[in-house]
Parts: sequence; structure tokens; C-alpha cells
Amino acid sequence: MACHTTALQHQPPPASSSLPFAARASWHHRSPPQRCSGAHKAPTYYDALSAYLVEHTGFKVCFTSDVGLISYGEMVDQGRLITEAASILVICDTDNGYGNSMNVKRTVKRFMKVGFVSPKACGHTQGRKVISREEAIMRIKTAVDARKETLSLDEALWRVRAFADAGVDVLFIDALALREEMKAFCAISPGVPKMANMLEGGGKTLILSPAKLEETGYKLIAYPLSLIGVSMRAMEDALVAIKGGHIPPPSNLPSFEEIKDTLGFNSYYKKEKRYVVTPA
Repeated sequence: MACHTTALQHQPPPASSSLPFAARASWHHRSPPQRCSGAHKAPTYYDALSAYLVEHTGFKVCFTSDVGLISYGEMVDQGRLITEAASILVICDTDNGYGNSMNVKRTVKRFMKVGFVSPKACGHTQGRKVISREEAIMRIKTAVDARKETLSLDEALWRVRAFADAGVDVLFIDALALREEMKAFCAISPGVPKMANMLEGGGKTLILSPAKLEETGYKLIAYPLSLIGVSMRAMEDALVAIKGGHIPPPSNLPSFEEIKDTLGFNSYYKKEKRYVVTPA
């Protein structure tokens, strides 16, 4: 199993979340989970448009993950676009912090400026490395100031308890296989919210309903593959149709007006009219 922690940073909520995708202002950091009732579902976004669609559908949190190939600079660049498109809580993947404790501190500070929150790393992928307890706790302390990992359950629980004592706002142990393990995790530091990762389609963690996860003690629930998975399948189907001399059926393809509205073209056109220069 893999042990990860997250640290939310808080700012005031935006005045509105109804702006179209292309006209969204750069607002970040919504209400933290410990201030909200229930367990919050968090679909995974993979670009600015998917993050906008997550918010537009009514979710309050979105989430991302990677396999360790995206660099610090690439995450920052993508983060600016994503947090301009969505004004809900945007959880990011910081892998191992991109280095030692000072790198972790640098990463958290920059991600805060971009608008990301809750750094984590994926425990379902291969090649996770374990650092010492002392280094793990020091990385958490530097992340909090700026405000990993195949382990036994006992070691993972020891670490998250220590991380809670160090001041994190959300705790996360990934790839727990049994509900008993999940309950043991949620019993640690009851005042600190816990996050679950429901890896669709074959992860190590038992897939439970939001009600069961809330009953277990979780406050955040990530769904990492739904959006990118259905997008891949939809694009494959569309490409097969085009290759065969057809276009996707209307049931699978939004109208041009719907696409323009979602992407913000119509809002842009309205604003553009305000600045039309009338010839003298």
C-alpha cells in the first residue's frame, strides 16, 4: 500500500462560479472539506476543459494524477490554465515533491500561487519508492511551512498519525485493499479529514459507494479514470466513424452552438460587441 498526505490552503471563495470556460477569472481554493458536510466526490480532470466540465456539472472538487513523467514546470504551466478554467477545489498530483524537503517547500508554494491544493501521489502505479520516517515527516513539515511508497499498514498508520501531528489538513493512504484497513486509517486523528481514491476498472482498493465511504470516515473521494477513460473511448469511436466515411451520431456529438457555448465563444462574442469601434 502507499502512504500519501495532502495539505489544503484556504482563500475566500469567488463571487460567482457561473462564468463560461473561456472567460473564467483565476479564482482558487474553495471551502475545505472539514468545513463541509458529507463525503465529496472528486472526478479526475486531465486538462482545463475537463476541469471546467467537472465544475459545470455541479461537483465541488476535482482531482488529478500522473505516472511520474510530468515535470514540475509542466504541472505549473498546466495548473495556470486549469485553475483559470475552474473555480472549485482543484487537487493536484505532486508526485514526491520533485526532490528533497526544500523542493517540496518550493513546489507547495508555487502550486499555491497557481491555485492547486492537496498535493498527492498515486499508489496504484509501479515504482513507488519509500523514504525514511524522518525524511517523510520533514517533507510534510516543509510543506506545512509553505502553507510515498510500499509500506506495511502499521507503518502507514504511524506515518499519517505523525503527519497529522505535523499539521496537515487532509490525510491520504492510497491502495488500501480491505475495508478493515480503511476503517483503521479513518480512525487515526479523527479531526483531520481523510481522502479515498476509487480507482475505476481494476485498482487495488475496494470500490465502495459514497455513502459507504462516508460511513467509513472519508470526507473526500477521488475518481481518477472516469473522465479520461470515457473520453478515450469516445475519441476512438469517433475516429473509427470518420475513417469509415461517417461522423459521430447526434447522440454522441454536441451541436456547434452547444460547443461554442461550453467553450465560451458566445460569451466572448457578447463582450466583443462592447468594444466595437464605430467609424467616424
